[in-house]
Amino acid sequence: MLARQRQEVILDEVRRTGAVQVGDLVLRLGVSDMTIRRDLDTLARRGLVEKVYGGATSTVGRSTDEPGFEVKSVRQLAEKEAISRLAAEQVQPGTAIGLSGGTTTWTMARHLDDVADLTVVTNSVRVADALQQRGRVDRTVVLTGGVRTPSDALVGPVAVQSLRSLHLDVVFLGVHGMAPRAGFTTPNLDESEANRAFAQAASRLVVVADSSKWSTIGISTIVDFDEVDLLISDEGLPQDARAELGEHLELELADQQGVEEEEQQ
Repeated sequence: MLARQRQEVILDEVRRTGAVQVGDLVLRLGVSDMTIRRDLDTLARRGLVEKVYGGATSTVGRSTDEPGFEVKSVRQLAEKEAISRLAAEQVQPGTAIGLSGGTTTWTMARHLDDVADLTVVTNSVRVADALQQRGRVDRTVVLTGGVRTPSDALVGPVAVQSLRSLHLDVVFLGVHGMAPRAGFTTPNLDESEANRAFAQAASRLVVVADSSKWSTIGISTIVDFDEVDLLISDEGLPQDARAELGEHLELELADQQGVEEEEQQ
């Protein structure tokens, strides 16, 4: 099979499923790992895919584009891990916290084992599963709703109404994008409404978002920069973004380099 033909097969698979893994393509196409990686490099240079650890995903485009959970879960792995560890340090024993939908909040849920007597309110199916799998004996409140979004969040009038009656010590909010004037955004209108209700229920609002989210704008603003107490991002955040954000909120940057070094040991 010619390189062009292989790349067409790869691109068709990305468009169909949203993501591909190098190992799967090696088996399917009968070529070496290095050959597949060169094909992915070619497609990435053409702007047709976005390279991630171990494979590639579809590119992020319009303000209503919403990649599914599986696609987002393989992006910026080290950054999300570092951010999640730092975010977990914000959680005190005996408190009630909120975790919105998203792959960063899902990663964070796996770092809450050492926080005792914790009540977690979430509308994320994935977050609830992660907490259950880790055998937490305290309370996890799952908000139900009529619609399940591509990020596996439950949204709708029931979830929003439930949130409006709650008072949470800290809410950790995952977002699709962050940019001047637009603030923190999402491509999903229903999820935006639920996340705004989360924000209103919080005594302290913390956004967890890796640096790739900068300059990305979804169709709907969840909250403006001034409405957020703390943003936890990573060292890849550009200097102009740090300056802009620092005028509105507290900013902490996690060091993903340490996570990458741990994984290599």
